[in-house]
Amino acid sequence: MKLQDLDIIVTAPPAPGWGGRYWILVKVTTDTGITGWGECYASSIGPEAMRPVIEDVFARHMLGENPENIELMFRRTYSSGFTQRPDLTVMGAFSGLEIACWDILGKACERPVYALLGGQMNARIRAYTYLYPSPHHDATNFWTSPEMAAESAADAVARGYTAIKFDPAGPYTMRGGHMPAMSDITRSVAFCKAIRKAVGDKADLLFGTHGQFNTAGAIRLGQALEPYSPLWFEEPTPPDHIEDMARVARNVRIPVATGERMTTKSEFATVLRAGAAEILQPALGRAGGIWEMKKTAAIAEVFNAQIAPHLYAGPVEWAANIHLAASIPNILMAETIETPFHDALIKGSITVKDGFITPPTAPGLGIDVDEGLARANPYTDDGLHLQMQEDPCDYADGNNFEGGAPAPKD
Repeated sequence: MKLQDLDIIVTAPPAPGWGGRYWILVKVTTDTGITGWGECYASSIGPEAMRPVIEDVFARHMLGENPENIELMFRRTYSSGFTQRPDLTVMGAFSGLEIACWDILGKACERPVYALLGGQMNARIRAYTYLYPSPHHDATNFWTSPEMAAESAADAVARGYTAIKFDPAGPYTMRGGHMPAMSDITRSVAFCKAIRKAVGDKADLLFGTHGQFNTAGAIRLGQALEPYSPLWFEEPTPPDHIEDMARVARNVRIPVATGERMTTKSEFATVLRAGAAEILQPALGRAGGIWEMKKTAAIAEVFNAQIAPHLYAGPVEWAANIHLAASIPNILMAETIETPFHDALIKGSITVKDGFITPPTAPGLGIDVDEGLARANPYTDDGLHLQMQEDPCDYADGNNFEGGAPAPKD
């Protein structure tokens, strides 16, 4: 069995676009006719620029290879061009292709992917959800309203979720870490207070930031949140400031989580060695794929750290996350996005029930991709999957970060 053909589909989820502006799906077919699906979570360049990168990685390192030889193909890609160092764009391409290989292997063996990763460790996976506005909420004001967030949190708990994530401390700017505005700290405390009151001890609070603070600012904010006992303080400093993140971890009594912008075991091991985080959040469509993150999970075991796969992408990456989660002992939880489009794209083949995910038993990733639906929703814009703002933090009039899919401006 050899890898033979590659097709790339860039699909755009309908508004409001939870999960990003587009998803890069790859369809890989073998000479025996078995098809595997993967998803490339690479957002440093646009999808049309990413397309030839994926094609080059496939043609140069994978075409004609047995899909079983995942380690060999990873080493070729990781070493390409005399590099042997983490590269988000190239690893984003490889990660999706690698996931497709596992889908092929599972189908060839007539077994779910987790059965090929050491077997099933967990019969169900704890899910967590980001807090999104309900239909009756004002979609712009939601992101700065503790009251609306508390309503969404109570609704999530009523649906069975035991962990909820929110990030009211924006903005995320391309300027690097900044000192938070006092109004951002006040709002963050108000969110924690309102949400904790709404959910009591029925759910963990997951406080999200995206590396927007300098070290002193992250410590100020984190210490202000301590009375509400969040389960984690996510990515408090930029991901290239690992030693500074470790200083935050030593000075804030909330576990630090990080990893959505990291790739390969090398970067995650650096985090663990520095004591920068207790919870790793790999995005499998960017981090090197399933096998590389299986290794990372094993390294994390040695440091008594846990894994909570990140998701701001489509359901194919989500499926890969679930198979990894099913196979490792140190899984904490997995992020989930429930939208009609996510569900329809895999025809409801993996779902959340009462706040937990049951790993699929069908061969491969266990998903049935609706290829027609993916092709019927092409991405035609020129924006990146996620983008940071250029304006600095507003210390005078406050900040309003509108989640991962801001409303269109006239």
